[in-house]
Amino acid sequence: MIRNRAEAAQLLTERLQKYKGEQGVVLAIPRGGVPVAAPIAKTLGMPLEVTVSKKIGHPMNPEFAVGAVSIDSVTYDKRPDVPEEYIQAEVERIRQSIQQKYALFMGNRRHIPLKGRVVIIVDDGIATGKTLEATVMLVKKEQPRKIVVAVPVAPPAAAKHFSGLVDDFVCLLTPPFFQAVGQFYEEFTQTSDEEVIQLLRDQV
Repeated sequence: MIRNRAEAAQLLTERLQKYKGEQGVVLAIPRGGVPVAAPIAKTLGMPLEVTVSKKIGHPMNPEFAVGAVSIDSVTYDKRPDVPEEYIQAEVERIRQSIQQKYALFMGNRRHIPLKGRVVIIVDDGIATGKTLEATVMLVKKEQPRKIVVAVPVAPPAAAKHFSGLVDDFVCLLTPPFFQAVGQFYEEFTQTSDEEVIQLLRDQV
C-alpha cells in the first residue's frame, strides 16, 4: 500500500535520481498525476507541464480507443469500420475541450518543445492505460531523446505493455489482483482543478 500521492512522489523521485541534471520535462497527466509529478519535477530540476490528451472512441463502442488527440497532434488507426468524417468530427470536438482544459491549467505559458529531451510522463497509477498510451504516442511524435513513464501502481499486464513501449518504465507496485488504482492508496482523494493550477504556478 502507498500512503498517499505525496509518498508516491517521494518513492518515485528516489528511483528517478539518475535523470537529475538531464535536459528534460516532467509531463503530468491531470488531474491526479499532478501532485505526484510536481515534487519529482522540483527535485530533478525539470520544468513541469500537464499533457492533456483524450482518446478517440470507436463509434460503436466509445470505450474502445481508435486514436488519440492532444493540443497539437493526432494519431489514429485507419479502420474500415470507422469513417474518416467521424474521425475528423471527433478530433475537432475533442480538441476544443482539450484546449479549454489546457488553457485553464497552463494559463498563458507556452508548451516546451520535447524534441531531444528526456520526457518523464507521470500519473498516479495505470488502470486501463488508454490515456497513458495515447500520451506516449503523441509524445513520440515530438521526437524526444528518451521517454520515461513513472507511476506508483499498475496491473502486471499494463506494466509489461508499457515496459516494451517506452525507454524506461518505473513502477512501485504491480499487484496481481487489480481492480482500481485507488485500492492501493490509504488516502486517494480527488484532485481539484484549483489544486492542479496551484501546483503548476508553484513550479514557475
